[in-house]
Amino acid sequence: MLGITQTTNKTTLLRYLALPQPEDKVQCMYIWIDGTGENLRAKTRTVDFVPKQATELPIWNFDGSSTGQAEGHNSDVMIHPVALFKDPFRGNNNKLVLCETYRHDGAVHPSNKRNSCNQVMQKAKGFEPWFGIEQEYTLLDTDLHPFGWPKNGFPGPQGPYYTGVGANNVHGRDIVESHYRACLYSEIKISGENAEVMPAQWEFQVGPCEGISMGDHLWVARFLLHRVAEDFGVVVSFDPKPMPGDWNGAGAHANYSTKEMRAPGGMKAMVEAIERLGKRHAAHIRAYDPNGGNDNRRRLTGRHETSSIDKFSYGVAHRGSSIRIPRQCSDDGCGYIEDRRPSSNCDPYSVTEMLVRTTCLNETD
Repeated sequence: MLGITQTTNKTTLLRYLALPQPEDKVQCMYIWIDGTGENLRAKTRTVDFVPKQATELPIWNFDGSSTGQAEGHNSDVMIHPVALFKDPFRGNNNKLVLCETYRHDGAVHPSNKRNSCNQVMQKAKGFEPWFGIEQEYTLLDTDLHPFGWPKNGFPGPQGPYYTGVGANNVHGRDIVESHYRACLYSEIKISGENAEVMPAQWEFQVGPCEGISMGDHLWVARFLLHRVAEDFGVVVSFDPKPMPGDWNGAGAHANYSTKEMRAPGGMKAMVEAIERLGKRHAAHIRAYDPNGGNDNRRRLTGRHETSSIDKFSYGVAHRGSSIRIPRQCSDDGCGYIEDRRPSSNCDPYSVTEMLVRTTCLNETD
């Protein structure tokens, strides 16, 4: 019967998770990005040793015809382990294993954005690129209505919800706190969280991370958020404009610096980088959401603390600009810049790769 939500007893689950696990048996949950470029998939295998690094684990495969990554007549897609994290759900020595996708013949799969990002990060290693991403998201009921919103109406206008406290202002804090602790346990470089401008909208920050690790840590943090929310019977949306109308959208603001920007007098390098970014605005917009800019077009309207998708701008402490120079960095004369254009459902590998290509490797269109 439609409309019935199936639930399970978590207390019963804990009885089984408390059973002793053989020391020579480790559950490894392989995680990868599917053909949408924004959704995650996962499955588990048992290994008879405790892996210390991802490359010790075997290459595996999955049915790509069910994930938008292969045809049914040749459906095997290979997953290569690339990053290892502690599993907060199973505990013990069990692991979460982030993977890259490859075709059966060894070629990089088109959905694999990490491979080219890693190559770029290796080329730019001397620049020591650091990143921090502010990941916004919205919590939804299983009927996909914003969590805690009236079913036949709307909450009060935006204002009291950002960094708010109190049951009338925030919804889903239990999920947020559980996710935060799960990230810390897994050794994700999570650096903070807060309630955002729209009710049921939240943000967590990951970083600073150097090079390829930015994408690795953010993708696994997203996976953990989905899994935690699943336990609470709540849905996570990374849609950049989950509610039309006079409501804030959701982004993934990318804070970025190089060794030169962080050094005394780094403002000159910051401005030079911004000027290069301005010359490739359209190319960056195409890379900043999984649908070539079409998702972001609903969000980057010039309203609700966003810049216009069609116009590049920058300024000090200006949240309506494409690139914001934080006030403290302006006062110090060095630091980092904030690219406010990436959408909440962006691929962080694509975002960080483009930032480095444009500002370090001096690529142009």
